[in-house]
Amino acid sequence: MLQVVMVSAQNNSFEEIVADYHKSKNFNGVILVVTNGKIDYHTAVGIADRNKGTLIQKENKFKIASVTKVFTAVMIMKLCDEGLLDLSQTIGKYYPEYKGEARDKVTIHQLLTYSSGIENQLESLGMQPYQSLKTIDEFIVAYCSGKLVNTPGEKSTYSNTEYVILHKILENVTGKHYDELLKEMILTPLGMNNSNCAKFELNNLLVPNYTFDPNTSTFNPDPTYFCENYFGSANLFATAEDLLLFSNGLFGNKLLSDKSLKKMLTWYPELGYTAYGLWGSDGWGNFDETFYYRTGGILGANANWIYTTKTKKTIIVLSNTDATNLYELSEKLYLASKKTK
Repeated sequence: MLQVVMVSAQNNSFEEIVADYHKSKNFNGVILVVTNGKIDYHTAVGIADRNKGTLIQKENKFKIASVTKVFTAVMIMKLCDEGLLDLSQTIGKYYPEYKGEARDKVTIHQLLTYSSGIENQLESLGMQPYQSLKTIDEFIVAYCSGKLVNTPGEKSTYSNTEYVILHKILENVTGKHYDELLKEMILTPLGMNNSNCAKFELNNLLVPNYTFDPNTSTFNPDPTYFCENYFGSANLFATAEDLLLFSNGLFGNKLLSDKSLKKMLTWYPELGYTAYGLWGSDGWGNFDETFYYRTGGILGANANWIYTTKTKKTIIVLSNTDATNLYELSEKLYLASKKTK
């Protein structure tokens, strides 16, 4: 287990922020702040299960939603390292049965940067695509094979569509299931023993999720849905400590070759500063250094992960509600961490 190393003055600064966000902005979740390998702050606050009255613990497992996309991008780049995949090739090279217009027009690079131009059919459907269990082939035919609405590579339009297709490509190229690849390529090498693909039957192992109604100030249980249907776009769960292991593994160059890591972390200003699975910036808002960030949210399951390249700070915030702006909270945690001696 990770050990918390703090001094009193720093403790108060972090604790004041968390206490305020818990009291006035309904934050419930886990926070982990690390600077260059040293833990500045690690805490859990709020209610886990509102029916049972259990409290959130540091070791709780949360659905991490679209943070999953970074894992998928890493696995794609590992196949590049192994010479099994070329980013300049089109979908049809590795997924010949794909029926969409993008088959021979959209490259793997464009899928990774959300610049495929494939119609985002999922956007207007809300939770409907996740109400009944589907195979990945059924899901792609139903929701990810639409027409091209933009010229491929022209602009980045955020969507789960591209990463569901990447999930299928991973399986086609290797002949293995996504969860098997995840364990082989990332979880086992990094010792991430509390992370995996979320499945309906595993819900009792995860923190329950709630959506917040600001009009009544009440928390309502998320409706039933199959997280499996998010496939490689948003289907993982993890603890904060495991996400730190992943962050250290990625940015510590333990997962990819130098060439592949550089390619993955290259962001494209013309595509909304999108890198592969995450975004990058030379500084924005309270962040006055280069950093990478990844958010995730499915109803009440929300996550925020930030890594700064100069001071090597990692900020991980996991929540089981949608009541709080986690990015805003992360900014304040960053400012507090700069006071750390």
